[in-house]
Amino acid sequence: MKLSIVIVNYNVRYFLEQTLLSVRKAAAHVSAEVFVVDNNSVDDSVSMVREKFPEVKLIANQGNPGFSIANNQAIRQAAGEYVLLLNPDTLVEEDTFTTCVAFMDAHPEAGGLGVRMIDGAGNFLPESKRGFPSPWVAFAKTFGLAKIFPSSPRFNHYHLGYLSEHETHEIEVLSGAFMFMRSSALEKVGLLDEAFFMYGEDIDLSYRIVQGGYKNYYLPTTTIIHYKGESTKKGSLNYVKAFYQAMIIFARKHFQGGQARLFVAMLQGAIYLRAGMTLVSNMIRKIYLPALEGILIYLGLIFLQNFWANYHFQNPDYYEPAVRYINFPLYVLIWLGSNFFSGAYDEPFRLRRLLRGLLMGTLILAATYGFLEQEYRSSRALILLGAAWAFGITLATRMLLYFMRYKSLAIGQEQQRRLVLVGSEEEASRALQLLQQANVRTNLVGRVAPENKETGTLGVLNQLDEVVRIYRIEELIFCSRDLPAQAIMKWMSTLGPKMLYKILPEDSVSIIGSHSKNHSGELYTIDVQFAIAQPLLRRNKRLLDIGMSLFLLLFFPVSMLIVKKTLGLFQNIFKVLIGRRSWVGYADSPTSKELLPKIKPGVLNPVLPLEISQPDEATVHRLNLLYAKDYQLWMDLDIVWKGRGDLGRQ
Repeated sequence: MKLSIVIVNYNVRYFLEQTLLSVRKAAAHVSAEVFVVDNNSVDDSVSMVREKFPEVKLIANQGNPGFSIANNQAIRQAAGEYVLLLNPDTLVEEDTFTTCVAFMDAHPEAGGLGVRMIDGAGNFLPESKRGFPSPWVAFAKTFGLAKIFPSSPRFNHYHLGYLSEHETHEIEVLSGAFMFMRSSALEKVGLLDEAFFMYGEDIDLSYRIVQGGYKNYYLPTTTIIHYKGESTKKGSLNYVKAFYQAMIIFARKHFQGGQARLFVAMLQGAIYLRAGMTLVSNMIRKIYLPALEGILIYLGLIFLQNFWANYHFQNPDYYEPAVRYINFPLYVLIWLGSNFFSGAYDEPFRLRRLLRGLLMGTLILAATYGFLEQEYRSSRALILLGAAWAFGITLATRMLLYFMRYKSLAIGQEQQRRLVLVGSEEEASRALQLLQQANVRTNLVGRVAPENKETGTLGVLNQLDEVVRIYRIEELIFCSRDLPAQAIMKWMSTLGPKMLYKILPEDSVSIIGSHSKNHSGELYTIDVQFAIAQPLLRRNKRLLDIGMSLFLLLFFPVSMLIVKKTLGLFQNIFKVLIGRRSWVGYADSPTSKELLPKIKPGVLNPVLPLEISQPDEATVHRLNLLYAKDYQLWMDLDIVWKGRGDLGRQ
């Protein structure tokens, strides 16, 4: 046996399917065995592997022991002269394995080998070649010096930015996404350190391979796609903590004395720094639009105040100063809040949500106006003029931002990218059918044939750059049954990251792509979509919870007469108000807990009103599934009314 391939999977079924299809093609030219170790995925990964890839040696864990332990499980069973640790969100070329085997055979001093990697947008991934993270190297990376000086040996040793991506080099650290290693080297230096749950284990093993007298190499003559961001969210706090904690384990293991203490202290500081930066970045991303619109609305109200005082009252000092410092901020907050709960800040933008939000806010202001003391009443005219200004300026702001992003003023309309399908007529038709089943609206320009020019096509594969330029194509879908992976990667690198790329794997029901290392990939699939996952409905559900809680509290003497447990009702009202519970949630089901969108635990659930005696797990999950898939607010009201006697249950 020449090669043992080990893939550890966790809830990336569709990407795993594509990886295994590419591995099957590449392994046809070398004596190989394939292991998939599944860490208790809940997305049917295990059944998919068993059904579609019977040749794979499957290890299905009942829990998630981590990346290192899972890899070691398979390595201990591996019989190959070489072992490849491969991520489940990768795509290898047909000659990747033979190229790597030939290089390792020709270089007996090589303990490990990495290859050129690109992301789903065709960008070169700098972690294809890395250096050891000494304290200075880690400092330069953490504080952004490596990005400022990407080609500097002093500042960017972490990604070896001074070494060409197109030349073979001796390197220090292999990427965990693709670690091609000599089995005899692993027998000498040991397997992955199981103290690392995720991240850092590749650096540690690479370090030990070099310490064991071997060399690690970077080989650019074969390329793989690595859809970064699939198993974890790179922009999340969990990622920041996990990554730097792994670096701390590495530092304590391989550095001594003051150097180790300095390294650990710096990494601990980096955790707080990067976590703070992540929080600030996420907060800015969420509040920048409401903050901008709030400032513009406030400035408009000041202008309207001056205008109305001079024009209508002929007195520039008619309004008290308190109007600017009390009334106007209150108006702005109410309008922004009603916009938020109306979904005006949700993607995609809908004009009706903005109108609805501002109308709701204006009605709230008008209703509140009559209850205010005379000294706090400014003018009903200012409220009406302010509402018109708020609508006009928010709409203008959205149109400007939309135009800057899409070069179009058709705000609110779903942008249909100019799409070309690359493949045979049969596979292109299948791709189009999948897009239709997934309710994806497309602007299909046409098809490019793999080889010979066919009637009705835009051209052949070697003319793809001309097709893209002439027809201003924005998105390409490659049919992998008709195209070698090498050709797909060549065109992704050639056309560059301005294009959007997706791949239709052979016999798959999903079209896969990923355009950012910080976000999960995009799937055009026929899977179930859950209404309860929509931000607008989730917010409305929370508002309904609060409204029902206040109603039950206000009429508590009456509520006591209809519930079986009065104390429990009072406790539930409190828990719902502080956000620990919801009045309606899922019925208890391990399957639902793993597979359905997360919501707060419910006092009541969809099963209770049906009065089913000891329902089985399948029935409970099916009822939860229907609730999540078709969720509307009236469903909560219906369940609460039917189960009103159990509102005090714990």
